[in-house]
Amino acid sequence: MTEDEMRRQLETLRIEHRDLDAAIDTLSENPAAALQVARLKKRKLRLKDQIMFFEDALIPDIIA
Repeated sequence: MTEDEMRRQLETLRIEHRDLDAAIDTLSENPAAALQVARLKKRKLRLKDQIMFFEDALIPDIIA
């Protein structure tokens, strides 16, 4: 995967992460949607892990 592809994927993941955040906020108001909120939160955590992976790959480690 090239650096440009990784940057595009990272941006896509960030957008999805923000969208999930908005969906969770909306659904949290409805107690009947607790299971769906839990699933969305798990998905959000997986996205965060993927975002961290791509950020780590794109940002070089600088040891001072």
